[in-house]
Amino acid sequence: MVTNDLNGKPFQLKFVRAAQMQLFANAICDPPLGSTTVVPYGETVKFTILLESSRSFPEQPWEAILWHNGHENHEWRELRLEETQTTTGPLVVGSKNRAVVYRRFFSIDLPTPSNLHDSVQFTLKYRIASSHGWKWVNDNSSFTDGELYYQPEKPPTELTSYLKDLSPDFSVQSVPSESPDAQVWSITTAVKAAEGETSGWTETSLGVPRSFTRWFALVRIWSPWLAPRHGKGNFQPQEDAILCSFLRWDGLHLVLLAVSGIDDVLTIFKHDGHGNVIASSRNDSPMDGQTRIVAAVAPNFESANAAVMYHARKLVRGDEYMSNEIKAEMKTAIENDVKAEWMDNWYDGLTYCTWNALGQDLNENKIYNALDILKQNNIKITNLIIDDNWQSLDSHGEHQFNRGWTDFEANKEGFPHGLKHTIKNIREDHPNIQHIAVWHAIAGYWGGVSPDGSIAKKYKTVAVRKERSLIPAETVTMVDADDIDRMYNDFYKFLLSCGVDSVKTDAQFALDLLADAPDRRRFIKAYQDAWTINGLRYFSIKAISCMSQIPQILFHTQLPINKPRIMVRNSDDFFPGIPSSHPWHIFVNGHNSLLTSHLNILPDWDMFQTSHPYSSFHAAGRCVSGGPIYFTDEPGQHNLDLIAQMTARTIQGKTIILRPSVIGKAVGIYIGYEEERLLKVGTFTGGVGGTGILALFNVSERSLSELVNINAFPGVGSGEEYVVRTHTTGEVTHPMKLSSETPVISLEVEVKGYEILSAYPLHVFPIPEPSIPDPSATKVAVLGLLGKMTGAAAVVRSETRLEDNGRLRIEVALKALGMLGIYVSTLHQKVVEDDVLVMISEKVVPMRTVKIAEQAPVLEVDVETAWDEMGLEAGWSNEVRVLVLV
Repeated sequence: MVTNDLNGKPFQLKFVRAAQMQLFANAICDPPLGSTTVVPYGETVKFTILLESSRSFPEQPWEAILWHNGHENHEWRELRLEETQTTTGPLVVGSKNRAVVYRRFFSIDLPTPSNLHDSVQFTLKYRIASSHGWKWVNDNSSFTDGELYYQPEKPPTELTSYLKDLSPDFSVQSVPSESPDAQVWSITTAVKAAEGETSGWTETSLGVPRSFTRWFALVRIWSPWLAPRHGKGNFQPQEDAILCSFLRWDGLHLVLLAVSGIDDVLTIFKHDGHGNVIASSRNDSPMDGQTRIVAAVAPNFESANAAVMYHARKLVRGDEYMSNEIKAEMKTAIENDVKAEWMDNWYDGLTYCTWNALGQDLNENKIYNALDILKQNNIKITNLIIDDNWQSLDSHGEHQFNRGWTDFEANKEGFPHGLKHTIKNIREDHPNIQHIAVWHAIAGYWGGVSPDGSIAKKYKTVAVRKERSLIPAETVTMVDADDIDRMYNDFYKFLLSCGVDSVKTDAQFALDLLADAPDRRRFIKAYQDAWTINGLRYFSIKAISCMSQIPQILFHTQLPINKPRIMVRNSDDFFPGIPSSHPWHIFVNGHNSLLTSHLNILPDWDMFQTSHPYSSFHAAGRCVSGGPIYFTDEPGQHNLDLIAQMTARTIQGKTIILRPSVIGKAVGIYIGYEEERLLKVGTFTGGVGGTGILALFNVSERSLSELVNINAFPGVGSGEEYVVRTHTTGEVTHPMKLSSETPVISLEVEVKGYEILSAYPLHVFPIPEPSIPDPSATKVAVLGLLGKMTGAAAVVRSETRLEDNGRLRIEVALKALGMLGIYVSTLHQKVVEDDVLVMISEKVVPMRTVKIAEQAPVLEVDVETAWDEMGLEAGWSNEVRVLVLV
């Protein structure tokens, strides 16, 4: 079995050798076979190989050889690997199927080739001493040789060095880059004007990306949603793309971004079947428009990706995409109505949604019952979303896409006393619920508004023609663009009067389904601006945008930073009854965040159920996403242990999620879904000296084994030393750094499985001399709350210092209660009763709430139990302050 990453990350090849002795061996190599590794200019490639052999037979010596063609004329030669004598090997994360084996490490530095313009291929062979024949790793796997791409010292500066046969119709301008080491170009061309009801269309060839080996793209899988596509060879995604990236043979990354929403022009990327990237633009304006594309080249994808997004924001900011009147209204709403103190509850509170939980036949009694059962299980939600089917609609009994919205008030069948009565009862019976949101579509309902309802009588409406889509009707009645601001103002004022203080606005892609150019240019921006301004005016930041990944909304509404960020659904739905959808759901969200992390939003990975075959898998994804956590359990079907891993109790008695400070996104972006590799999602929490978090998901249909290098963690510095802790087993590595002999973790992840690894920077005391490290020095790291998937995010701040008397003083401020973990390398030489003192709010905690972990030098302080037993109260602070003296 082979699993590997790109960009210098390690892989593991696992095979069963049916030899006479019936031994099995794992050959683990960093850099990987079967894939490409980018070598930054001037760096030497260090190969590390781990050989594992069964303990069913006596231990025997092994030999390993690296074959490579990094010589003149690409001549193949061998390098014999030297066994590394190390007392501290990598952490091997436990698994019920994991064999007990012998482990040996081998390493060697590969000389830099004289010609850096050529890639270097390599492979491995090994044997049991000289008594057995050599075994080539390639012979026991379907993978090819590994490849090394050496980056140039000075990349070419002309766009034509990266794109072949760029159409002369394009105007190309080099523009300043706001991203390190990136070159950026603005590419434009004219788009013909709309004629009458027909939009103008222009297609222009960007040519063929030069010298690339793999590509990645975010495409429109259908109107409302984006998803990743991967490939080798010609660029030929089946769907329209808005972002493309190409990994070149010289290790550089070319990123192309199609910018939409300016001057009523939508632009996407197609292909012609021959490798050419085609820019296709639609212009809804009666005047000629412009195709706008941003290109960037950088030594790594994230620098190039950030560069195109930063420049796109400049283009949007420079466009008069809002009238002066709209700008003034938004400015007033932000200054007068947005209240920053509401953010924590809305962003970080645990949220319950009625959609999958209670079904489409919704009524107030079902909601009351579900909330009562949550209360009985001591599940304290902060936010409630009343999803689809609370509204008053026409055409009873028909498909939802054929039904129209009739009135602001809730339907009388399910809510006989009105929406205000329902909300009042919920708030009285469940005071822990801070915010209540209701669902509605951007145009009212899936089928717009009813032409015979009270809304149509009060506001100007028009029947608009739609393009073919999921929604079957050829025309739909909508509130006219001239009256949509008044309608939203009245509607949200009504909701607020009922006690509703937030909304989930769905089906926003309906704006892109309008068929006629005059409707598109009048409705798309008018609806978005009216929704945004009134949402700010009445609900502050408490709005969720859903099915809104259409290019015009991405760039017009979600990219600008002139307003507070809101939550935006990051992918298609959670489908509980479709097993194949669950690994794909996490894969899509991790890759979509490569784009959405640069928008002025908080990506929402959608609701999920805590009692489900993939519940832990989904929970881990939400925890590392950097976004909200919603669950939609059927009443009584709750996994309390899993909820406890996602949440923590504050000293005010609220339940919060532990959200990392950086948006989680895929690592190793060119690895396709079908390649049977672990999906890696990286995030980071804290400021300088914070914690890098790496979640690994098995999205394949069989168990996968890999090595994970410390350089895969976001925020890891080359000169720092770290310990890494696993969430599922609680194991902790020895201190490691990038220059360590074996800076890796070996793990196996089963089907439907995941692991979350957190890399904590170490503070060393006394501070060592740079050239004379002290082997007896004490190394300290604050781990955060143990037992939580992202427990490091509970740490607000921490400070460790060595006092004059030789005592370590560790001060930690936490945003929630739980089991605090602190790594102290010399802890196993200590006794809690004699050598450790712990205080909370300047009071000594009960001794039984402090212990040293058995499997690692980690001090465990049960802050939650101590807080309760000591009868402490929150006072004015939102934090719990812990002092540890060692």
